[in-house]
Amino acid sequence: MDSTTGGERPEADRPRSGEPLPPIETLLESLGTTPAGLAGVEASRRLAARPSRRREAGRGARALTLLIGQFKSPIILLLLVSAALSASLGDSTDTLIISAIVLASGLLGFRQEWVAADAVAGLLALIRIRATILRDGRPAEIPIEEVVPGDVALLNAGDLIPGDGRLLEARDLFVNEAALTGETFPVEKAAADGLFQGTDVVSGAARLLVVHTGEETEFGRISGSLRLRPPENEFEHGIRRFGYLLLELTLLLVLAIFAINVVLHRPALESFLFALAIAVGLTPQLLPAIISVNLAHGARRMARRRVIVRRLAAIESLGGMDVFCSDKTGTLTEGKVRLRATLDVEGAPSEPIGRLAYLNAALQSGYADPIDRAVVAAGGPELDGSEKLDEIPYDFVRKRLSVLVRRDGRTLMVTKGALDRVLEICTTAETASGEMVEMAAVRPGIDRLAAEYGGRGDRLLGLASRDLGPATGIERSDESGMTFRGLLVFDDPLRPEIAETLGRLAALGVATKVISGDNRLTAAHAARLAGLPTTELLTGGDLRRMSDEALIRRVGRVAVFAEVEPNQKERIILALKKAGHVVGYLGDGINDAPALHAADVGVSVADAVDVAREAAQIVLLEKDLRVLEAGVREGRRTFANTMKYVFMATSANFGNMSSMAAASLFLPFLPLLPKQVLLTNLLTDLPEMTIAGDRVDPEMVDRPRRWDLDFIRRFMFVFGAVSSAFDFLTFAVLIHLLGASPGQFRTGWFMESVVSASLIVLVVRTRRPAHRSRPARPLTLATALVAATAASIPYTPLAPLLGFEPLPARFLLALALIVGLYLASAEAVKAVFYRREAASAGRTKAR
Repeated sequence: MDSTTGGERPEADRPRSGEPLPPIETLLESLGTTPAGLAGVEASRRLAARPSRRREAGRGARALTLLIGQFKSPIILLLLVSAALSASLGDSTDTLIISAIVLASGLLGFRQEWVAADAVAGLLALIRIRATILRDGRPAEIPIEEVVPGDVALLNAGDLIPGDGRLLEARDLFVNEAALTGETFPVEKAAADGLFQGTDVVSGAARLLVVHTGEETEFGRISGSLRLRPPENEFEHGIRRFGYLLLELTLLLVLAIFAINVVLHRPALESFLFALAIAVGLTPQLLPAIISVNLAHGARRMARRRVIVRRLAAIESLGGMDVFCSDKTGTLTEGKVRLRATLDVEGAPSEPIGRLAYLNAALQSGYADPIDRAVVAAGGPELDGSEKLDEIPYDFVRKRLSVLVRRDGRTLMVTKGALDRVLEICTTAETASGEMVEMAAVRPGIDRLAAEYGGRGDRLLGLASRDLGPATGIERSDESGMTFRGLLVFDDPLRPEIAETLGRLAALGVATKVISGDNRLTAAHAARLAGLPTTELLTGGDLRRMSDEALIRRVGRVAVFAEVEPNQKERIILALKKAGHVVGYLGDGINDAPALHAADVGVSVADAVDVAREAAQIVLLEKDLRVLEAGVREGRRTFANTMKYVFMATSANFGNMSSMAAASLFLPFLPLLPKQVLLTNLLTDLPEMTIAGDRVDPEMVDRPRRWDLDFIRRFMFVFGAVSSAFDFLTFAVLIHLLGASPGQFRTGWFMESVVSASLIVLVVRTRRPAHRSRPARPLTLATALVAATAASIPYTPLAPLLGFEPLPARFLLALALIVGLYLASAEAVKAVFYRREAASAGRTKAR
């Protein structure tokens, strides 16, 4: 059967011990392809035959999973079972009403989360990972999801492997397989070797025959069976702890209510339903939907500011970030590296040094970084008479790039790289006059040049060569006994606005730290001009000699890390996290993926290498920290609006449900029927669905904020107590002053409860007096609509079904006065509460 349409799979790369892999020719034949790749028409046919069906099925499965998720709360499930039991006892009306309210609540949450997910999917399409594939014999860039078996992929440094397959050819190819094997160091690959999706190219170039894609790959099979998910970030950890707090309170209250009502000889089923309804009222079951809507709304706002969110929870982490780490190049600087000078060993300008550098940069076939592009852009000799014989690609351990060139009858290995890494492989140097001297004779002068140019912020590379005679290939061992030829001086101007931008980030409570591979003088100079403190600086050498405990103690005070090796970036990030910081990291290179994974929020840019973008949670469409600053503000707005819902739910809901539980102890009837409790909960949640678009006071985005369960608990008890006090006032007025019947009591308290819970939103949404913080129009309209709905339901045909009855005008006037007093009291309590919280925070900080 044809393997491309679901038949037997060719064993291209399955790691089975002792079994030889099939010949490449056999694979090409079984896949119906050639080394030049598939025709475009055939690739389209294969894509239509396989992945689209899975995508549609996946979409349907996600919808079903999301819908079921709205009802997976044990309390909701228990309530539905109890409603079914009630139906079996003949109370079909109440059963239908309760079921309809629970269903409406679930569908509302589902719709909000589904729309949010669709919106985010649209944004992610802007930064899809792409692969270079041969189609009709020509290279074409396509989304990685559209790669099909039989495609031939062209691979270069920084590329993600688009599927499992076999190498048709490879040149100095090193692959990072840590995602599958856990092995830290890159693995060298040769033609006919197997490659796996989920790995990435560190250096070199290759041509890959794709055999398996998607779920059929080894990575897809493993991740599918394990259902891997990203590690929990600080915001998600806060949500989980908040959930535990509510669960404890709910269980205690439900058990107490049910037990007391049974002792009072109330009907067991009705008491049970009432207790469960109270539990639903206490539980902010729309919290997942509210969070999803808030995050999706924040993601859309951030997209308008050129920031794309790949993982929604990262929005909150970005807002909570208090330390931001980044490289120097392209962040503090403009990222427009320019070759400013080519110098001989004595510091004089030298054209021969420029020509050698040009040969090295123009003929290398690995990842062309900004340095190579700058050398080529500066110009050099025609390459017609030059033949490249071999190369040793740049890697982040050697920090060198060597090219073997035959030109003018000579075979020469030309090496350029970090100055110290080039100097360590040189034994001689060539002076301007062509004289060969020992390195010891010129080393002091080279060190003076490095200090002079580095102190001005320039970046220096070393250039060396070695005549290899008749050699046609080179090995890493050949990088020895070389002749030092000179220096390459690069500059990368500082962004004109960078000092102001970093100052604004600092004002937002975000400290910037530079983690750079440049030498300490260059890095310190750029950091100083950007306004960062440079009194304490750590180098890669310092880090190697420092224990983890010592680094954790010092890392918060250091703003510049220079001469850092790739694996040390991750160590710095982890030390900052262990020191109690929420850490962001901006990276766009091949070696940045571990640090991006380790950070609380990994940030990359749209033109970064694939492996960096895939590791990042947030992608900037422009490498400009002003864009990041806007993202930080949006993250804090989103967090502030999420916390508004938490405060609303924990104050009004907790107060009302506690009052209801207490009232059930002394009233000869249930204060509200189960269906009325559920309707109350549904109506009070509706205005909060608009909270994502609410305005946020400036002081709520002026510093990082995190989940604070102690603060939430204090807020809940204080404002819940205020709510309960006015609930009991309502009870007293309804029973003792107005002589309400059970039906009138329930109607009056339902109206007071819903109207007050709706309007209190406008009070607790801000720390300011409510009249000094204008809510967004949708929130205002939703609040008014819910209040009007609650006031009018008793006068509609639905009233008898819900157990309500019309109230006389004097009842309505009394309820209006109670609501007005409640709002005024909540404002007064709020002022005292936040004043005491500020004083307490000040005392804590002083200690």
